[in-house]
Amino acid sequence: MRAEVRQVADGTYLVHGSNTNWVILADGDAVTLVDTGYPGDRALVLDSLEQVGSSPKAVTAVLITHAHNDHLGSAEYLRDTYGTPVYLHEVEVPHARREFLQQVTVGDVLKNIWRPGVLPWMVHTIRVGGTEQHPVAAPQAFAGAGPLDLPGRPVPVHTPGHTSGHCVFHLPDSGIVISGDALVSGHATSRIKGPQLLPDMFHHERDRAVASLDILEALDADTLLPGHGPLHTGPVREAAQRAREHAI
Repeated sequence: MRAEVRQVADGTYLVHGSNTNWVILADGDAVTLVDTGYPGDRALVLDSLEQVGSSPKAVTAVLITHAHNDHLGSAEYLRDTYGTPVYLHEVEVPHARREFLQQVTVGDVLKNIWRPGVLPWMVHTIRVGGTEQHPVAAPQAFAGAGPLDLPGRPVPVHTPGHTSGHCVFHLPDSGIVISGDALVSGHATSRIKGPQLLPDMFHHERDRAVASLDILEALDADTLLPGHGPLHTGPVREAAQRAREHAI
């Protein structure tokens, strides 16, 4: 099985793994990897790097939107094996170390098991290691405000709610927002198509997740690379507004 890699701009690739996405920002063979899928997606992560002409040794840094198992999956593997630094928002750093866990519980899932899509999603999640814990031993906070000195020059933007330290990454020169789980375009447990918040059970603080749509709405971009669902084109401002309408 090969990763589904789609080039969306010069040096920018959206990769669809198993029910979750990650993004590759390339500058020559050097890359920034934004999120890393489930633990069971590792072969797909490595394959996606190969498809864009890179390799795990060439990953300059791993950026994590938030420290849920389906985004953190191979971060510690890359850090431990290749010495790749792993960066998150300062609030999310202890979450990546698993000093605490802001993630949907088994009890929450069981309460919602009657909802369409939840049971197959749960079975898939277990199969790809979504209930495993792979903490990052030495995660680092972003060095400061503004663009990061990494391939793609991504700009972290704090969007709390899904987790306390959730960040999106803005690529202002290409009009792209890598939105993680702050704004998605689909999910295995959702019947909504297009821009939306994830179902309520997935958010640590739903009210803050809704409020963070205001932050996304203010970003100048017309391409959304979400943590779940397909590529979305059109003003991110309008995508955030549509998600807010669904959330009411």
